[in-house]
Amino acid sequence: MFMEEGIFRGLFIKLSETRYSFMKAVVLSSVLFGIWHIAAPVRSLLDGEISIAGAMLSALMLVLTTGITGIKFCLLTKITGALWMPMADHFFNNTINNLLHIATLSGADEFQVIRISIAQTVSFLIVLFIYWKTGAHSKNTFRT
Repeated sequence: MFMEEGIFRGLFIKLSETRYSFMKAVVLSSVLFGIWHIAAPVRSLLDGEISIAGAMLSALMLVLTTGITGIKFCLLTKITGALWMPMADHFFNNTINNLLHIATLSGADEFQVIRISIAQTVSFLIVLFIYWKTGAHSKNTFRT
């Protein structure tokens, strides 16, 4: 988690912003962050837990959800001018995701990705509102 924030929100945003706008840096960072997370469905496929179609659907939902979450973390970086808030949000998010599981008859948490997607979308919309309300879009990303 700390490594992900350091790389995706710290390094990638800082380097990308030297050449591109903040929003282009956010898209690049968030797409890469989304792709970074396809390991879970690939592992489930290799372990025989899900089908190829299930793995592809899960990977697509995961890439989209973590991409949206990545955008939220980038906006938190811009709002605060530091990595502490996205790190704290990432820690909270991972803690909840790892503690809250609902077992079904098959033993799997089949709707976890859907719950995560809904929660992250709502959270993203709240952060987006704060981003625009605070005028963070006109600030430098990292305060020195």
